[in-house]
Amino acid sequence: MSVITPAEHPFAVFVRILGKGKRGARDLTREEAREAMGMLLDGKAEDTQLGAFLMLLRHKEESAEELAGFTEAVRERLKAPAIAVDIDWPTYAGKKRHLPWYLLAAKCLARNGVRIFMHGGGAHTAGRMYTEQQLELLDIPRCENWAEASAALDQRNLAFMPLGAWMPGLQHMIDQRNILGLRSPIHSLARILNPLGARCGLQSIFHPGYQANHREASRLLGDTSIVIKGEGGEIEVNPDGVAHLYGTQAGESWDEDWPALSPQRHVKPAQLDPQHLLAVWEGGEDAYGELAVVATMALALRGLGQPRDAAFAQAREFWMNRIYRAKRLV
Repeated sequence: MSVITPAEHPFAVFVRILGKGKRGARDLTREEAREAMGMLLDGKAEDTQLGAFLMLLRHKEESAEELAGFTEAVRERLKAPAIAVDIDWPTYAGKKRHLPWYLLAAKCLARNGVRIFMHGGGAHTAGRMYTEQQLELLDIPRCENWAEASAALDQRNLAFMPLGAWMPGLQHMIDQRNILGLRSPIHSLARILNPLGARCGLQSIFHPGYQANHREASRLLGDTSIVIKGEGGEIEVNPDGVAHLYGTQAGESWDEDWPALSPQRHVKPAQLDPQHLLAVWEGGEDAYGELAVVATMALALRGLGQPRDAAFAQAREFWMNRIYRAKRLV
């Protein structure tokens, strides 16, 4: 038994701010969030503190200022070269009701000169289909460092890079999901990071009420972004429902509603077969999937400045011409 009072750990102050109780707890300021995330990324906090911090944040629900501060801490520690990117495409949720049609959207856009950087955090939840699992099937380059990503973007306009390859500290936090039993706010944070400073960052936030919060975080950071409630949590427009776009550009926020593309809802497939994605890419038909692909491409083109109608017209043309372009460019 020690008779000397130990010094308080420097990170304890951030746990205390979040966990002091109904009357004493509060949000972190943007500067506090930046400092706290910096300490976590630099290994200056204990694992017990990490777990407590993540779960307290989840229970409280992270603010836009906190998300902006966390993002600034990550960006300060990035060692990425200058790589031109049109669309930042985070993919962290995994699909369970429908196939990942967004992958065909990204592939088709890339065939038409749109430079897309995709990143994800691995297969962390059972029963879901993740981007990482379909890269080989769909011939999407997986990159393990920035040099490989730069080369893939120059050669194919599309690159996927695991979060662990460019920010392992965040991947470690995501990996706590099966230890803590719940997803942490890092799953949301990863969608905002836009590590290469793309012209537009797309974000999918599934839970209602969080979309505007993420849009505000991107606005605070000075980014151009569009946030949607994507199908299954991925950046994929559900053609069976109204899509609300939460946009921000040059410090200004905007909103836009896209009507459903189908007069009635499609029947959910009984099982998800990834080979069906390849079959449709090579000329097969799927009423739901093709609408989802075109609408998701239109979303990206909207993020690059095209009005909705022009974006849809361009997306339909890209999709109709995909087989010719695929044969010519592969």
